[in-house]
Amino acid sequence: MKIIEQLICFAMLASSTVVFAQMKPTGSAAKRPNIVVIISDDHAYQTISAYGSKLMQTPNIDRIAKEGVRFDKAYVNNSICGPSRASILTGKYSHKNGFKDNESSVFNGDQDSFAKQLQQGGYQTAWIGKWHLESKPQGFDFWQVLPDQGHYFNPDFDMMDGNKKRVEGYVTNVITDEAERWLDHRDMSKPFCLVIGHKATHRVWLPDTSDLGKFDQVNFPLPANFYDSYKNRTAASLQDMSIEKTMLMGYDLKMFGTEDEKNRDGGFSRMTAAQRAKVDAYFEPVKASFNKLKLQGNALTEWKFQRYMRDYLSTAASLDRNIGRTMDYLDQHGLTENTIVIYLSDQGFYMGEHGWFDKRWIYEESFRTPMVMRYPAMVKAGTVSDRFVMNLDIAPTLIEAAGLPIPTAVQGLSMLPGLKNKANQGREVLYYHYYENGEHAVSPHFGIRTKRYKLIRFYKRVEGWELYDLQSDPHEMDNKYGKKGYKTITARLYKELNRQIEQLEDQDALQILAGKRSTRINM
Repeated sequence: MKIIEQLICFAMLASSTVVFAQMKPTGSAAKRPNIVVIISDDHAYQTISAYGSKLMQTPNIDRIAKEGVRFDKAYVNNSICGPSRASILTGKYSHKNGFKDNESSVFNGDQDSFAKQLQQGGYQTAWIGKWHLESKPQGFDFWQVLPDQGHYFNPDFDMMDGNKKRVEGYVTNVITDEAERWLDHRDMSKPFCLVIGHKATHRVWLPDTSDLGKFDQVNFPLPANFYDSYKNRTAASLQDMSIEKTMLMGYDLKMFGTEDEKNRDGGFSRMTAAQRAKVDAYFEPVKASFNKLKLQGNALTEWKFQRYMRDYLSTAASLDRNIGRTMDYLDQHGLTENTIVIYLSDQGFYMGEHGWFDKRWIYEESFRTPMVMRYPAMVKAGTVSDRFVMNLDIAPTLIEAAGLPIPTAVQGLSMLPGLKNKANQGREVLYYHYYENGEHAVSPHFGIRTKRYKLIRFYKRVEGWELYDLQSDPHEMDNKYGKKGYKTITARLYKELNRQIEQLEDQDALQILAGKRSTRINM
């Protein structure tokens, strides 16, 4: 009788253990989740329909949001390609991971990363596509990466064996093909972490041949501040990233002056004859029509804006379609329920706001990035989060989801506690530092964003401060720094900025605030 009672108790205990595992599906209970992180380049949240955009439809990115969570306040710590990727990998700010800019930085692959943590924890890891960190990937069982920025047509890849491989096709399709090939041949006995790094939608916005002309019938509205005068904003007035003055007719908009100029362009010279014929058949009539118009002044600037929008959004169409392919692959291979999928851009981008394209600034369109996540075991479908999250939160989130301890050096915060418990508000303040002092003439700067305010310190090119009340001025047109009535809030924000800098150990910013470092250069 005693043996029967013991068997019954054992069965009850086993049953309760199974129930507990189902209730709390963490990395340490039941089966650890697979991971797919999809990173695009320069993809603006303003162009994604999940975020309310009317510019185009992005059904596949929207699907991730509908089946998971849409982060409405996702930001980056340094709005430029390489530094953002370094922070995603390491979970650390630029001053800690050492990759501060695209001009002089080389990523030190010997440092820790989420890939190394997962690999050591039994995951099979891979990075396929854009890398842009100037060193060989470490922590990955497999990698196949674009050299530098890569090309839209017939891209080359740096391979693990030291060779280069050229693949015919359009880069967004090719990267997805290569990712699927790796998934097909992975070790099925291990959980996996795959990072898919897309080139799209980086300048120079060459769409796939199937998407050429996709938005030609649309006349896009000018942003309200398209003709920004930059009053009381010195740094903004000195930039070189305007659609009017900086965007190039040939390089950017494919309106080359001569056939020889076009043939010398790296994007066109690598096309096959068939690809080139389709691309020329589309752009040549556009050029002929443009030449007849003989536009000048605002009319020319607005034509450039429309051309930019059409090329950019057509390039984004392929990105969204290929994200759909990846989601379909997971469905077709029974991987949907136990796979975390995160989509984000490496930063935001300007779609004509302030008259600009590009990124770099702490201003919202650049600082803020799209981020959506599907994790069926934890995240309720259709969740919308307004917590502050950052690109450097990806690393601790994935490490925690895998049931591994988060290294103490990681500065990002796991997003999982906030998804489990809405009462967990996470950070109240965002810290940002942009270092590069070259292309587009954007002055280096650092600052903080709270729920309502933004305080910015510019240095090197421009010495000065800016303060914005985002409640009354969401488009950051009116610099309140030094104005009557803002003394108290400025002092409070300055104190918080100092606290963030000291806590995060940003020695460069600390020295600038202390006046111990010369910051002005000759322009």
